[in-house]
Amino acid sequence: MHSEPHALLNELAPGAAADALRRCCGAERWVQALLAARPYASTAELYALAERAWQGLGAHDYREAFAQHPQIGEDLAALRQRFGSTHTLAAHEQSGVAGADEATLLGLRDGNRAYRERFGFIFIVCASGKSAAEMLALLRARLDHDPATELAIAAGEQAKITQLRLAGLGTHGP
Repeated sequence: MHSEPHALLNELAPGAAADALRRCCGAERWVQALLAARPYASTAELYALAERAWQGLGAHDYREAFAQHPQIGEDLAALRQRFGSTHTLAAHEQSGVAGADEATLLGLRDGNRAYRERFGFIFIVCASGKSAAEMLALLRARLDHDPATELAIAAGEQAKITQLRLAGLGTHGP
């Protein structure tokens, strides 16, 4: 297995590279921009290209990427089942929810519902290293934002998630 994400993506056939990139970020224009830039000279170049491509997108693209995420705390049964395992990239990113108490899980479920109703997309946060309580506090604080501010914050969080997922390609495979 390659340790460098750029080398892995360079070696994959175009369709497989597109699939790997879609698992990192679900915005199709971002995927196509990254595919068009192959081959990458280094992982640092890949990361820079990914960031530049992301910054060049608009609200529709951001929402397309957000729609590919599992919602943190969507319902209690799904929450408990999803966070029982950390074998997938998303589960690993959200592992801080696994040890959450019932009140926090309920808060996440209800807060996510309110967030989606207010902004029209799920709560996006780079969950790595954050406990469920920390995510709940962030969610509650972000509910007060105006829609344009929140979209920009969510897009910034998506960029962090994408970076982590790109880095994980070298260890988790395509």
